[in-house]
Amino acid sequence: MTGLPAGMAIREITTVADVAAAAAVLREVWRTDRDAVPTNLMIALAHTGNYVFGLYDDERLVGASVAFFAAPAARSMHSHITGVLPEYQSSGLGRMLKQHQRAWALARDVGAITWTFDPLVARNARFNLAVLGARVTSYVVDMYGPMNDGVNRGDETDRILVSWAVAAAPAKTPEQVAATVAVPADIQELRKSNPADAAAHRLRVRDELRAHLDAGLIIAGFDTRGYLLVAS
Repeated sequence: MTGLPAGMAIREITTVADVAAAAAVLREVWRTDRDAVPTNLMIALAHTGNYVFGLYDDERLVGASVAFFAAPAARSMHSHITGVLPEYQSSGLGRMLKQHQRAWALARDVGAITWTFDPLVARNARFNLAVLGARVTSYVVDMYGPMNDGVNRGDETDRILVSWAVAAAPAKTPEQVAATVAVPADIQELRKSNPADAAAHRLRVRDELRAHLDAGLIIAGFDTRGYLLVAS
């Protein structure tokens, strides 16, 4: 794939050794001793034609992305997890992984890629809505239930579900904004330093977004000052 730094490549994960390396990367990203995706499931997905790819720095696997096909009639694929080691983050590599996933899906007549993100994680909201231009389709309360990893531990797992039309232009930030919903600058640090405050933010953001959605508005973007944008 073009655009990657010299010595780096995105390659399909096919061997048991590479699956184990990918699992180790995802454990480090999510700061847990349990597999974010079980290795046997990752192998099964890879061997049945789903998207299981790694980001390599020379021969070292430093990122991984796993997605699987949805119902055939939907012509969609769900991107379950994508992660890059901390020392490789904030350098555009995550975007390159998503663009590779998009090209791979387009070549297989997939119309849209879906995934979820935590609305309290500002950098993910910015990446998914402002950078990639994915469109929000729904808000799900406590989607995954309790998750005992270093990123989500102690919080409910509310998620925003987005859809990325692979052959269409990215969604644009709305010109007319009906409301804004503030999110913390660093919810992961807040969960460690002040869990009660983090929990209060969860309930506030949930209540504000659901009130706007119930009124017929949509979550339409993200302002880099730390606001989810709501529009008609």
